[in-house]
Amino acid sequence: MKSLHRPDLYAWSSFDVTRNVDFNSYLWTRPDGNIAIDPLPLSPHDWEHLQSLGGAAWIIITNSDHIRASQGISHVTGAKIAAPLSERDALPIPSHRWLSDGEEFVPGLKVLELQGSKTPGELALLLEGTTLITGDLVRAHQAGSLGILPNEKLKNRSEAVASVRRLAEINGIEAVLVGDGWSIFKDGGSRLKELAAKL
Repeated sequence: MKSLHRPDLYAWSSFDVTRNVDFNSYLWTRPDGNIAIDPLPLSPHDWEHLQSLGGAAWIIITNSDHIRASQGISHVTGAKIAAPLSERDALPIPSHRWLSDGEEFVPGLKVLELQGSKTPGELALLLEGTTLITGDLVRAHQAGSLGILPNEKLKNRSEAVASVRRLAEINGIEAVLVGDGWSIFKDGGSRLKELAAKL
């Protein structure tokens, strides 16, 4: 796994040839149990790295299109799964906890619910007020700038735009870690504002 802008954050990725973009997964290491977010399959090297960091206590799925390797990793590590409350009746795998807007999943990790994306109630996660972790709606297919899902994939464009503008209004965001594409590690709040202004 790759070290990120904080010593307690890691990522691993898989290149999608149809979209020419990386799909990304994240791990937040913490004394009370590590949290994996939208986990992709792990290489043998990354499995060893994960175990050396203490495994995973929780897996957060930001939306039902990002289930990925969650069940397999949960089976091996014993991690519990958390998923969007809005997908409670549709999620194809069991979830131990349902997440909704505004709650603090664990100290320092706030849940934000986004509307209008391709799945209902997609989640974004705000880590200690400075790092935003997104699922599908906010992405970055070009380094240094942010974008959103194409119109044809959105359930409701006006709601999606309102969700992005809500994120852009959060003060203090430094990094934006995206599920698809290039993450932003500096001036993330400014990139969000630029995105909101052009929608």
